[in-house]
Amino acid sequence: MKTKMLMLWFCLMVGMTGSAFGAEEPDVVVVGSKNFGESYLLAEIAAQVLEAKGFDVVRQLGLGGTLICYEALKNGEIDLYPEYTGTLSQAVLNMPGNPGRAQINDALVPDGLELLEEYGFNNTYAIVVREALGEKLGLQRVGDLAGNDLTLAFSHEFLQREDGWPGLSLDYGLNQSVTGIEHGLAYQAIADGAIDVTDAYSTDGELQRYQLRVLDDDLGYFPEYRAATLVQRSAPPGLREALAGMHNMLDENAVRALNARVVVEEISFQQVAAEFVRANAAALGLPAQTAAMSSIPQKTVLQQVWVAELWGHFVRHLQLTGTALIGAIVVGLGVSLVAYRRRRLAEGVVYVCGLMQTIPSLALLALMIPVFGIGFMPAIIALFLYSLLPIVRNAITALANTDPTLVRVSRALGLNAWEQLRYLRLPLATPAIFAGIRTAAVISIGTATLAAFIGAGGLGEPIVVGLSLNDTDMILRGAVPAALLAVVVELSFGALERKISPPK
Repeated sequence: MKTKMLMLWFCLMVGMTGSAFGAEEPDVVVVGSKNFGESYLLAEIAAQVLEAKGFDVVRQLGLGGTLICYEALKNGEIDLYPEYTGTLSQAVLNMPGNPGRAQINDALVPDGLELLEEYGFNNTYAIVVREALGEKLGLQRVGDLAGNDLTLAFSHEFLQREDGWPGLSLDYGLNQSVTGIEHGLAYQAIADGAIDVTDAYSTDGELQRYQLRVLDDDLGYFPEYRAATLVQRSAPPGLREALAGMHNMLDENAVRALNARVVVEEISFQQVAAEFVRANAAALGLPAQTAAMSSIPQKTVLQQVWVAELWGHFVRHLQLTGTALIGAIVVGLGVSLVAYRRRRLAEGVVYVCGLMQTIPSLALLALMIPVFGIGFMPAIIALFLYSLLPIVRNAITALANTDPTLVRVSRALGLNAWEQLRYLRLPLATPAIFAGIRTAAVISIGTATLAAFIGAGGLGEPIVVGLSLNDTDMILRGAVPAALLAVVVELSFGALERKISPPK
């Protein structure tokens, strides 16, 4: 009875926000972005321009790195996102030299994508140090880093890209050891002195906020990274026309100022985007009355609704973890009941479940995009796979290792295999099975925060946005409820286990 109540409780959580798998309207434009501040800002500007021109827009912002966004666009999960020529040519298409937009578009044809007219600015990679450290050591150029005992930490994507650290270290003769760090956290780390050198984007507002010195790329290693909207080649003409006004709308100084408003003045990127659209309504081809409609300060609105948004993230987190955990319990226990009596089969099942745990969670999410797209479904599948191992391993171990003496006694009493399972093995295995379910639940709650990187929402969404903007308060809005949820679930399963387990 208790088990049925538990299943009902999770099912209710799954249904709290309606149709998670509902189909979108055919005319909806899905705007994506990567998980750093400028990408959020550019995507929000494009989204507001499209909305002002009558499009229904769905935002899927903060979709992880280049691979996730590109695959999501290629597979039709999103309709557009801001991208950079250098990133496409070097990190995606592996094109030599510094090709222009026309050459890049020729290379994009097999993937059915097209890069629209450029926004007008070049946001290239930059290597930065603290201004005080640069002055002390006389660091002016990237080559000056050679021979200095410094702590280098670069974003994970920069460490792997062909136009990142591998080629940079060779060209400049840099042989220092490096470590990886989340891009949004690197600025705080370098400001605190935890690291000395990191990669940045030349238009980042954090360069002003943390008083960082950009080292001169005197060898011209980095290609141009000119921003533009990447869309599907089949995008309707109306969409292209709606975004045409963004062509050559921004230069480096303008973008740096916009980024600084977000990270220095701590104004939301939605409000900064709205102010930009309103100020440039005529150039963007927007009617005057549309611009006037945007006069309500979005920051005030956002401050009023952030609690409601957090509740929505919390409910979606329950949906993600509850659905995945129910599936893992049903499948995991079912497989365990079939396999526990056959040693080789049981070992194989545990081994396969263990393999799932060896795949990094974000990598697993990215690999699922070509098959399952982005959003709810791939997140559920990934969480389901990660939840299987503790449930299956604990159940099989407990069922297979029932006290042999008790098994012999049950046989002597005339109990068949099913009766032994029902009256002996399962009651004795209950504590271990519950321990596995509790472990799986905690793992699922923690891993679900990464689901925001593929547009599945949940409590990871404020964490991802907070990381990109280096906003500690926003990070805590997601991290604290996730931690509390894990504690509550752990205690709830513990209490339920004590009621269901046989008395000692």
